[in-house]
Amino acid sequence: MKIGVIADTHSKMRPEALEALKSSDLILHAGDVGRDEVLEALEALAPVIAIRGNIDKSGRAADLPDVQELEFLGHAFYMLHDVKTLDLDPRGHYRVVVAGHSHKPRNEWVDDVLYFNPGGAGPRRFTLPITVGRLEVTEDGVVGDIIELPL
Repeated sequence: MKIGVIADTHSKMRPEALEALKSSDLILHAGDVGRDEVLEALEALAPVIAIRGNIDKSGRAADLPDVQELEFLGHAFYMLHDVKTLDLDPRGHYRVVVAGHSHKPRNEWVDDVLYFNPGGAGPRRFTLPITVGRLEVTEDGVVGDIIELPL
């Protein structure tokens, strides 16, 4: 299963991000969606599961949940906007923690948990790259990949 992961679009849906996510079976948006058009563009590619970020105060994004607990091929996922607000120990419960907020890509295993942040796909923040992510999920495991988009 190919899961596209995007975050921090801040109302800006880049064509390069859509291109990178087009082969996804499912897309996760880890918050700071912005305008409804972002979700609509992603939904034209694949089903979307999204959460609310700290800027999501209006439109469809305002009604999104703060967290999502998901399961794909036997692997439990926990998605929240800011990993610094994680108030539980995912070890033994979740295989993957998906977060956004920092705009800093992260694809790191800590113990048996993959901490995955696709980075920021919207307006560029400081000198950070513009990125999205991909998670390849099989019954045997999960592999993350960060995709840097051309500016």
